[in-house]
Amino acid sequence: MNGLGNFLASAMPAWLYDGRVGVFILLDLIIGAGAAYMSGRALALKWRALWQVFIYMFLLAWGVRFLHFALYGEVFLSLKNLLVDYLVMLFFALLGYRLTRVKQMVTQYYWLYERAGPFAWRKKQA
Repeated sequence: MNGLGNFLASAMPAWLYDGRVGVFILLDLIIGAGAAYMSGRALALKWRALWQVFIYMFLLAWGVRFLHFALYGEVFLSLKNLLVDYLVMLFFALLGYRLTRVKQMVTQYYWLYERAGPFAWRKKQA
C-alpha cells in the first residue's frame, strides 16, 4: 500500500465504520453531504421548523445506506454505519439550514436584525 492508502486505511477506525474509506468519502461526504446541505437549505427557505430536518435526514441516511449496499455490496442493515451516515447528513443539513436562516432574517427583516457572525443574528441597536 502506498502512503495515501495507508493514511486512508487508518483514517476510519473499524469500531466507527465498517465500510471502505473511499466509498464513505464518495457517497457520504460528497453526494450525501451535498444533498443534505441542499435539503437543509430548502427547508429553511420554505420556513419549515427545525425538527423536520431530523426526520428528513434520517430518510436520506437510509437512502445513502442503500447506495452503499446496492453499489458496493456493503452491509445494508448496520446500525453503526447508519448512525454515522445519519450524523454526517444531519451535520451538513443543519449547517445549510442555519446559514440560510441567518441570511433570511437579516435580509427580510433588515430594519430589525443584523448579522452577528455566520451562524447568528441580533437585534439592531437603536
